[in-house]
Amino acid sequence: MMPLAAAFAVLVLCVPLPTRAASVQPLEIATKSGVQVFSVEMATTEEEKTQGLMHRKELADGKGMLFDFSPEQQISMWMKNTYISLDMIFIRADGRILRIAENTEPLSTKIISSGGLARGVLEVIAGTAQKYGIQPGDRVAHPLFNKR
Repeated sequence: MMPLAAAFAVLVLCVPLPTRAASVQPLEIATKSGVQVFSVEMATTEEEKTQGLMHRKELADGKGMLFDFSPEQQISMWMKNTYISLDMIFIRADGRILRIAENTEPLSTKIISSGGLARGVLEVIAGTAQKYGIQPGDRVAHPLFNKR
């Protein structure tokens, strides 16, 4: 018979942990009111991009997830299995913000489009764009984007 502590350890090891992106990196957005710095999880693999922020119950201010959709392309996202409202910031290859989808609807399967060619999508907690004055045309500084 297995001791209770050993059985518990086996049980804990068998429970899958929520998938987290591989690395966390700094990202800056230069707005008219100044530079805002975010700590972003990178979603680069197909698995990470598919999982995104699904199943999370919270996302702190100043945190986010940056999706790498290289090369630049038309991007479509949705909020299926995502419990928190987000701002989705679509970013062109040159680092300029193309479009912002603010206050997305949790758990929705409605398609949210980039509205043009984008290389990345930054997902942050809803209200972030308004709070910091982030607008289309603002510049994003991160190694994913070319400095032109």
